[in-house]
Amino acid sequence: MNNLASSIFGVGLSGTLMAGLAPAVMAGELTDTFQMHGFMSQALIVSDHNDFFGPSSEQGGSLQYTELGLNASTRPTQNMLLAAQVLARKAGRNSSITDPELDYGVLDYQLLTDQHRTMGLQVGRFKNPFGFYNQTRDIPSTRPGILLPQSIYFDRTRSVGLATDGVTLYDEERLGLGTLRFQVGIGRPRLNDDVESVLTVQDERSDLTGNKTVIGQLRYEYGGGRVIAAVSGGQKGADLRNRQAGEGDFTFQPWIFSLQYNAESWSLTAEYAIRKTRLDGFHSASLNKEAIGESWYLQYTYRFLENWQWLLRYDSLTSDRDDPSGRAYEADGLGPAYSRFARDITTGLQWRISSGWLIEAEWHHVDGTGWLPPQDNPDSDETRRHWQMLLLQTSFLF
Repeated sequence: MNNLASSIFGVGLSGTLMAGLAPAVMAGELTDTFQMHGFMSQALIVSDHNDFFGPSSEQGGSLQYTELGLNASTRPTQNMLLAAQVLARKAGRNSSITDPELDYGVLDYQLLTDQHRTMGLQVGRFKNPFGFYNQTRDIPSTRPGILLPQSIYFDRTRSVGLATDGVTLYDEERLGLGTLRFQVGIGRPRLNDDVESVLTVQDERSDLTGNKTVIGQLRYEYGGGRVIAAVSGGQKGADLRNRQAGEGDFTFQPWIFSLQYNAESWSLTAEYAIRKTRLDGFHSASLNKEAIGESWYLQYTYRFLENWQWLLRYDSLTSDRDDPSGRAYEADGLGPAYSRFARDITTGLQWRISSGWLIEAEWHHVDGTGWLPPQDNPDSDETRRHWQMLLLQTSFLF
């Protein structure tokens, strides 16, 4: 399988978590196991009508999409791994490249390992095992394009599914017909301003405090990664406080079904997600509501001329299955109907100039604004239903 697929899927849970890092050396002095790597990326985004990651629809486009990351790992003992990554990310308004944060930081201890099985636990801040890409989404070289499918891997509200502070258990069973991996974690979710800006009650921004998360994934690989299937699910809860509405509860319950086939020069990937979001506990019954959203995408990547890759994807988002067109939402005076869905046709090229340099170009043709960041488009009535976007990005990895 090609280097990209290998970096995404790794070997075991630690390999998945540390995609983009060289494998730790298992023999020799302990100091020889220390590894440090990083990446830098800068994008130019040009769109018509609607803004994405800054004033992209204005003359010249937006340069407000920058990523800087530094990660390190070491093995104090043969069955213990310490790994962490610090990330600085600017993605449009209300974000700053000078405000780095701990992307993940775990102590990974292997309880049992032999030629048939590896069992262990991770303690600390771990990336949630959502779908194929969530655990490695912040490393440019592991993404099939500049942007991941926005219907599932939201950048609009990325923190709701990104990481958890707690403990996770994992088990890898190497069977005669493939490899079966299981991971389950529990802890406190990370919820940032991006989620608070979307959850408004009675026109007042709400404050969120995460209180519990349970998340897990079952994953099967056949033929050394030729066929990969996974089921991911979980529940995130938070206390929501609003000046006018009082206190209530926010619950997010996603299920993601993933399937991928990898040939020598091409890959076909499909993922389907169903998400339940619920607000309850408020004094007014009209504020307590529940919606079931639905998302899916089909993605084809073709690798050619050794260092080039072509991407073609169709991505679909529906915010509420009971109101797929958004007409009821608009009739209630909550915003445009097209803000409740998005249908995105994406194509792009990726050129790996060397092991350290990556250049990408990507074009989106979108019907709907369901995944537009509200901080970049504060007045939804000023947006357009049909819009296009071009992204150019350069990344350096070391």
